[in-house]
Amino acid sequence: MTSQAREREAVLEVQHLKKYFPVTGSIGRIGGVKGEVKAVNNVSLNLYPGETYGLVGESGSGKSTTGRTILRLTEPTDGKVIYNNQNIFELSQKELKSVRRDMQMVFQDPFSSLNPRIRIGKALEEPLTIHSIGRKIERQDRVFEILDKVGMRAEHYYRYPHEFSGGQRQRLGLARALISNPKILICDEPVSALDVSIQSQVINLLQQLQDEFNLTYLFITHDISVVHHISDRIGVMYLGEIVEEAPTESLFASPLHPYTQGLLSAVPGKHRTQARERIVLKGEIPSPLDPPTGCMFHTRCPFATDRCKVEIPQKKEISPGHVVACHLYDE
Repeated sequence: MTSQAREREAVLEVQHLKKYFPVTGSIGRIGGVKGEVKAVNNVSLNLYPGETYGLVGESGSGKSTTGRTILRLTEPTDGKVIYNNQNIFELSQKELKSVRRDMQMVFQDPFSSLNPRIRIGKALEEPLTIHSIGRKIERQDRVFEILDKVGMRAEHYYRYPHEFSGGQRQRLGLARALISNPKILICDEPVSALDVSIQSQVINLLQQLQDEFNLTYLFITHDISVVHHISDRIGVMYLGEIVEEAPTESLFASPLHPYTQGLLSAVPGKHRTQARERIVLKGEIPSPLDPPTGCMFHTRCPFATDRCKVEIPQKKEISPGHVVACHLYDE
């Protein structure tokens, strides 16, 4: 536990989360299980009230699977997620229903989460109906209210999903997530499919809504420059593991892990650390079906030694709240 963690009480605790997917024979289960894809491997993090925790890494690093497993949209292999002093992995489906009201997800593609045959107003009312919130007229009023909050007009209540632009659909995805008045939003690449100008609008909207409703965000993205603008703390994920975690300004001022330095080197302008040489990440992220031994990053790391190939680095707190898993900082 870091010194920062000891000072505040977390609203959500993720402890040693694992999600492995079995790989079977080429036809169904013929030939039995061939191995496991370790999509999420021993991830621990805390979310604190009113903050945004940015989870960043390349495609295939396990970020989205982490978010979906936290909400039990994908069942975990191991670990705990503690909310309101209970492990939600141990809850029945009936008990989980009340937790889902407090924890919602914003998807990368909101169109896929909206029924194309149902008008937007009815689609937004659906979570209220599921959780038995209010009477029919109160539910309709709530929809008009939340549409206004996300910058949409009352007339949009009667339209179908295909009648909206990408940016408008993402606003509607936000509205659907907010309609039940949750405390935590898990945002899975919510702006990656949008034009840059629309990205900034959605990010500004997320920040406004967070201030107004005192929301806590887990913001998942592959774009480290995006999390700089919205996050209070950042976790850098590589091949199913968090290799560095720090307050945002600390991470950008002094990135410690070679992988983090490589991600920042790829971003032009002010995000690049002037004091360090540029680090180019060579090759592709290894397969989680057959991950490297020792440090997962050693196959692409310019500072790797023989020790890195055989020994897994332990996480160390280098400065308050700044934790890294790298043999470079053992002394």
